[in-house]
Amino acid sequence: MTTDKITLPAFSRRSVLGAIGASSLLAGMPKIAFASSLTTQFPSLTKIINEYVAEKKVAGMLAAIGMGQNDPAIISAGTQKLGGEKPVDRNTLWRLYSQTKPVTGMAVMMLIEDGQLKLDQPLADILPEFSNMRVLQNPEGSLAETVAARTQITIRHLLTHTAGLGYTIISKGPILKAYFAKGITPGVVSRMPIPGFEPGAPTPDAATFSKNLASLPLVYEPGTRWSYSVSLDLLSYVVEVASGLPLDEFLQKRMFDPLGMKDTFFQLPADRVQDFTDNYAPFAGKLLPIDPAENSIFLDKPAFAFGGAGLVGSAADYDKFLAMLLGFGTYKGTAIMHPETAKLGMSNLLPAGVDMKGTWVVNHGFGAGGRVGLGTAVSPAGTYGWGGAAGTSAFVDTSNGFRAGGYTQYMPSNSYPFQADFPKYVYADLIQQMSAGGGKTSL
Repeated sequence: MTTDKITLPAFSRRSVLGAIGASSLLAGMPKIAFASSLTTQFPSLTKIINEYVAEKKVAGMLAAIGMGQNDPAIISAGTQKLGGEKPVDRNTLWRLYSQTKPVTGMAVMMLIEDGQLKLDQPLADILPEFSNMRVLQNPEGSLAETVAARTQITIRHLLTHTAGLGYTIISKGPILKAYFAKGITPGVVSRMPIPGFEPGAPTPDAATFSKNLASLPLVYEPGTRWSYSVSLDLLSYVVEVASGLPLDEFLQKRMFDPLGMKDTFFQLPADRVQDFTDNYAPFAGKLLPIDPAENSIFLDKPAFAFGGAGLVGSAADYDKFLAMLLGFGTYKGTAIMHPETAKLGMSNLLPAGVDMKGTWVVNHGFGAGGRVGLGTAVSPAGTYGWGGAAGTSAFVDTSNGFRAGGYTQYMPSNSYPFQADFPKYVYADLIQQMSAGGGKTSL
């Protein structure tokens, strides 16, 4: 069977690039008393990771879990590709997809701290093309049937997916076709045709992306409805205009270099292919390669640094980002942002009265590009995180002082429960260890 004739499963756009989807990523997490060093063995999580690999559900899988500013424990099994010899490890490169969103969100928070942006500043102050937006009368209806927007889109709206923008993985009807036609497709998957995805090139640059997006009506009135969207990709251009640097350069200068994140990229360097995983689609009990490392679409220079889905990175690097958040803006003595800024970004920034019914984040809050806890049984205080379309998952628990990331590569991410249940696996081991240790676990 040749690759151009391969029959892939009929992906939905939502399941392929929809991050953590309807999973309860941060639900039901208890308060645990942790010690200061990491020696917990995580037997249940280790068993699950080994089983996934042994059963050939995935080629490789890894978890990185750390307390405070300490280096993380690494649990791993398998290889970068099926039948390969190179095992996955802390420096293996993974497609992070929507795990990019919290990184972009925190870049915006840094600019708010700098005074170059304001949380409730109208987007039109930065990008005038968004001054006079119109809203579809029916989210799936005719583009000709619109009304004038009553509210200006703000930076807060963009950070929290409440700007009323659409997404090719979510939207339906004429607006979806218009997004494809205008090249508003900020995410790459494969060089192969993927069922559920229309062909078409993205816009050539961030400025064109912004102008094309502004030329189309909104799906919802700004500030009224949580709807997963291209807003974090649009924030790529907001960062560029506000700071004078494209998002990738801003992040490199202000976050990646200071944190020592040397393995995080918007374009896979050719000399790092040997460290990159293959990406797969589970189908009929087999794994079909949809983006082999040696010919990955991530080797191509992207139209711009997609702030919502563009990053490739290692578990060790992303753990440094999480540890910085856990340190409220500081990692091992290096301050990236003020504590108040980090805390604000990880707090509930949703506009008052926003409709959450039927969404992936119902009964939760949402901060700068990630879901946050509201201090309830199903939404514990101090939690913040998001996942990626290829099965990755990452979160911090500032109340308990630890962070965790799970890494593998398969699409759609809801093909298996690993992404949705990863935090549950982590907490189950911690609770078991705490019980065995008389009330305190050695994390």
